Amino acid sequence: MDLSAPEIRVLGCLLEKQRTTPNAYPLSLNALRLACNQSTNRDPIVDYDEAQLRDALHRLERRGLTRLASGAGSRAPKYRHLLEQALPMDGAEQALMCVLMLRGAQTPGELKQRTERMYTFGDPADVREALERLIERELVVCLERRPGQKEERYAQLLEGSGEQDAAATQVPAAPALEDLAERVSRLEREVVELRAAMRDPSSVGPAP
Repeated sequence: MDLSAPEIRVLGCLLEKQRTTPNAYPLSLNALRLACNQSTNRDPIVDYDEAQLRDALHRLERRGLTRLASGAGSRAPKYRHLLEQALPMDGAEQALMCVLMLRGAQTPGELKQRTERMYTFGDPADVREALERLIERELVVCLERRPGQKEERYAQLLEGSGEQDAAATQVPAAPALEDLAERVSRLEREVVELRAAMRDPSSVGPAP
């Protein structure tokens, strides 16, 4: 799918929080930033700001992978992923893809341990079976063993090359009507976010 590193991290975090803390899902922009930048269960550790996350969310929305999901009573805009529609997967496959997106290439043993909060695999063979299904769909690849390693490693294939990532950052010129529709969509999102901020008392400074 040639996604950029920030897009991969955003999707992985949305999927993780949906599975592990459903009561806190969908995520606000601040909650998503904290999830992306946390220092545990992440590799590499990053420090994305809100501008980078907004950009990633807008690109993912254009691909049909995320959408704004704020309710009528929400104080802040919230976001959800649409992976179920774009890439239908069972629970085992979702858990594996999530951990691969958040922690990079891993062995089946590492994946079995690190997916426990999202899915319980009976034994290592179950992990390999799910990985094989993902490989058949060209979502995962098996890497060669490193010297001294007993197990092969697996990596997700959603992320593009460095050149593709750079190209994804710069949105290509679009026909006039398509460009206008995109601008209108972005303005609508900004209006929703502005209204939410105005409804949030915490965003108003103390009276003089």
